[in-house]
This record gives sequence, structure tokens and C-alpha cells, in this order.
Amino acid sequence: MTESNNHCGYAAIVGRPNVGKSTLLNRLLGFRLAITSHKAQTTRHTILGINTLAGGQVIYVDTPGIHQRSDNAMNRYLNRTAKTALADVDLLIFVVDALSWNSEDEKVLTLIKQVETPTILAVNKVDRIKQKERLLPYLSELSSRHHFIEIVPVSAKSGRNLDTLQELVLRTLPEAENFYPDDQLTDRPEKFFAAEMIREQITRRYAKELPYAVSVEIERFEELSGLYRIHAVIWVEKAGQKGILIGKDGQALKEVATQARKAMQQFFDCKVHLELWVKVKKSWSSDEAALVRLGYGES
Repeated sequence: MTESNNHCGYAAIVGRPNVGKSTLLNRLLGFRLAITSHKAQTTRHTILGINTLAGGQVIYVDTPGIHQRSDNAMNRYLNRTAKTALADVDLLIFVVDALSWNSEDEKVLTLIKQVETPTILAVNKVDRIKQKERLLPYLSELSSRHHFIEIVPVSAKSGRNLDTLQELVLRTLPEAENFYPDDQLTDRPEKFFAAEMIREQITRRYAKELPYAVSVEIERFEELSGLYRIHAVIWVEKAGQKGILIGKDGQALKEVATQARKAMQQFFDCKVHLELWVKVKKSWSSDEAALVRLGYGES
């Protein structure tokens, strides 16, 4: 126990796909660290978001959504990554949708019970509920499912009740000195975020045509006198998917590059020169070796 009563530790944000985990992380940090879209399984890696506060430091761990599919190597990787985080942290923030509980939520709760990590339940998207009187019975029903430290209704989109959640998270963490320098925001390198911002644009634009068949590999990342020069390959699984991404006269790919470059310039706070290529590698998401080469093998 420290004399300064400083709290510090790891808090994993867990839940099934599409409950708003990455949006919640971004709101709690006060800046966009994790990419978001309405498509399930947008998050593919654990990402640390370091939030240094007056009373200590919360190291948030954003995780892929835990789901029931395990039909290919990518799905197994996503579940393995999320499950590993459950046991390796000081605290869990279990995110669920308001008034919506399904079998995947139940699967997450089963895993939480196995690791016995202290858990806060964050009931997200309460801003969407028009009949507020329906919320109280739902919260009461959830409280009977597990001994949660506390159940906190929140809206990651509007920011509602997030101050309460963050204060609760901080005081629940162990007393310890800060693990990271006060100005450090994440453990991931800039190269990682460059790839994620390209993938975000693709996921948002082609959610129906290219659900999970896209990965981005940064082949060149150089800083030259205040300019970032970035060359990236977008990997797809079929020639038809390559055609969709490139578009007529290359216009679709140009638009992805333009929007990704704008996002990078805001994130990196410098000018960015971005060049993209699209290549085909058949069934890469089902190939364990290909996943490792593309950066999905660390979990």
C-alpha cells in the first residue's frame, strides 16, 4: 500500500460483439484510440488505452467481442485474445446492451465466472430507451445473474454516467504507483494505428461486401521532416473483393486512401503521404500461418 493512496491497474472492457466497447474506451480516454464501426468483430487486437488521472492511472484494455463462431482461424484468434484478457487484469468492465441479453452475453458471463476477476457491469445505450421504466426491472434481473461490484447504466455515445463509471473503476483498482509515464497514451506503435485507420475506412464502406475478408499490412512507415510516408497492402481473399476495393478507374481505393490519410493526419498531427495496394491471398483468415504473418499470432 502506498502512502499517496494512488490507484493503478488494468481494466479490460469485455462483452459480445457490437455492444460499444471501443466507443466506450474512446469516450473514457477522451480521444479516438480504437477504430469503430457498426460491423461486428471490428476490433481484432487488444489495445491498451492509458488514462492518467489525479488519483492514479487506469490502463484500459479494449478486447475483441467474444462470440460463438469458431469456424475459422480468425474467429478462434479473436476469442482466444479476448479470453486471455479476462484472467490477466485487475478488473473487468462487462458491457451489455440495455434491454438486450442473448446467448453470447451468457457465454461472456460464464467465462467471467470462471476467472473470478472483480467485475463492473456497464449497461450501455440507455439513451436509446424511450420507456425508462423498463430499465429498472432489467437491471434487477441482471443483478441476480452474478455478484457484480456495481451495475452502471451508461451511454458511450453521449457520455452519460461515464464520470461515475471512471471514478468507480479507479477506486476499485489496487493501490500502486503509476505503471506508465503520465504522457503515454497507449502501448501500440504508430504503425499499428496506421493499419487500423485504413481498415476502419474499409469496414465502414464495405460492411456487406467485405465483412471479415480484409487485413492491412504496413510495408513502409517513415518519418521525413515532419512528413509520414506510409505504404500499405490491403489483403483480401478473392479477386472479386480486390475489384470492389479498387473500383472503377481506381476511384474507390482513392477515396479510402483520402479518408484514411485525413484520419492519420489528425491522429499523428502531421502531414501524411499514403499509398495503398490491394493484393489477394486466398483464405488468409483460415490460415494460422498467414494470421501470424499479418500480426494476429500474439495471443
